[in-house]
Amino acid sequence: MPQKIIAGNWKMHGTKASVVELVSALRTGLEDSSSLAQVIVFAPTVFIPLLEAEFGNSDIAYGAQTVSEYNEGAYTGEIAASMLKDFECRYVLVGHSERRALFVATNEKVAEKFVQAQKYDLTPILCVGETLKQREANETLAIIEKQLKAVIDKAGIAAFRNAVIAYEPVWAIGTGETASPEQAQGVHAAIRAFLAGFDADVATNVSLLYGGSVKPDNATGLFAMVDIDGALVGGASLDAEKFIGIVNVI
Repeated sequence: MPQKIIAGNWKMHGTKASVVELVSALRTGLEDSSSLAQVIVFAPTVFIPLLEAEFGNSDIAYGAQTVSEYNEGAYTGEIAASMLKDFECRYVLVGHSERRALFVATNEKVAEKFVQAQKYDLTPILCVGETLKQREANETLAIIEKQLKAVIDKAGIAAFRNAVIAYEPVWAIGTGETASPEQAQGVHAAIRAFLAGFDADVATNVSLLYGGSVKPDNATGLFAMVDIDGALVGGASLDAEKFIGIVNVI
């Protein structure tokens, strides 16, 4: 049975003061959340030591927003999976649409990052999704299957026993637009069916998250869908009250 997960992606936001304030509010508001869902926060890398200090003894997990596909070396500005593991990170985002679009993360490069994360016992949350142009051209499933197949070819289907998939329609990220529960469910069901073509047990048990302008007031409809196991939350994760509200919904 898939694990319920609520993950917050802070993107490139925050100061030391605001992070300490947000973390404090989350610890207080989510102290009884472990029975509801796994809560994860993805912070800018410079704030990960703060998360280690604050969440080290809590049920709230934390991770990084990307990871290098290389072990180590002359890769200025990159962060190795071993470094993230050294700070007790448990999760890492791989293939977020902003990384794909702005930083030329091809399907093949995303697959390499996925493998590198698992090499150091980090759980990758693989982000997949289509642009508005691709949706209007009825290419949604073809695009997502290519994104998944690149990882399957590189890591094998069994790798998804220790991974999470987040469907994030690019047209709904940070726009205020949200796929309807039925639209999201349709894609999630298609993802599960595609994976089942390789391994039915993996398909049944992998957690599928929805990401795209998730808020407390639309979370109820989304989480009522049978194949939506949680959310990858963007802007609302920077507001403790809203983020806690989403956790409470699930």
